Amino acid sequence: MSSEIAVGMATAMDDATDDATIEYRQRISAYYLALGYGAPYEWAHYADVPFQVLDKPLAECRIALITTAAPYQAEKGDQGPRAPYNASAKFYSVYSGDSAVDHDLRISHVAIDRDHTSAEDSGSYFPLPALRHSAANGRIGSVAARFHGAPTNRSQRVTLDLDCPEIVARCKADQVDAAILVANCPVCHQTVSLTARTLEENGIATVIMGCAKDIVEHVGVPRLLFSNFPLGNAAGRPNDTASQAFTLELALRLLEETTAPRTTVQSPLSWNGHHGWQLDYSNAARLTPEEITRRRAAFDAGKADAKRVRENSDSD
Repeated sequence: MSSEIAVGMATAMDDATDDATIEYRQRISAYYLALGYGAPYEWAHYADVPFQVLDKPLAECRIALITTAAPYQAEKGDQGPRAPYNASAKFYSVYSGDSAVDHDLRISHVAIDRDHTSAEDSGSYFPLPALRHSAANGRIGSVAARFHGAPTNRSQRVTLDLDCPEIVARCKADQVDAAILVANCPVCHQTVSLTARTLEENGIATVIMGCAKDIVEHVGVPRLLFSNFPLGNAAGRPNDTASQAFTLELALRLLEETTAPRTTVQSPLSWNGHHGWQLDYSNAARLTPEEITRRRAAFDAGKADAKRVRENSDSD
């Protein structure tokens, strides 16, 4: 069972309240069954959790950022604010970028909450500028030379056998002391959880910033900063730099203060958009038969696009 450090308001479990948390694994299982797919997806789950304590003050640590956001590719269709799900923009290999400069990363390729957030502000899902600011202020020692992109992959074997070791190798090459991992969609939360576990096994402390608490805790990780926001906003509210700075600071405190694995801290910040957003995400009970049929067709088309992208990637 997770240990909870109280930060502000407690987590509510009633799906009818604004403070409710979505049980994403249950919600998604019911959703895909309603769409006509077979057995529910089996999420990764571990009893034991690796745990690495920082061996130096945070002000002396080099911190890496790991994201599931994708570099913008102009030829791959709409990836901008309020873009529909775009499987063509997926990536299937770990990539890295220069942490000293800004980057145009998008999240149209994953299943964020498109009904209640727009993905217009990358600061809500890619906190690199905020992390550089923390380094400039002396809060952390430095930002690692590179950030790393982790592919969102339903195959746990591929994530564990290929992507996680590659990210560990790149973090080791950059002499990283700790890593912040930011999740977006439900599968992203599993991906960064598996990556965090592997980093911890290799001596690198981690903290996950996420919005799908049940998925991360089911996998089993050392540290989770949970923001009860629509998926796609794990680094703070969009167009709200104060909330983004505050969210990052909570994550840094977790790195400093956590003494045992499976520690979850909930941000005290509340979503400032539509109330009751928790009831909408992939909720089959709120869909008409016609909408279910439309979504099944769209999902099948997305799978075909993703398969084509993967095949092209494998042939490169």
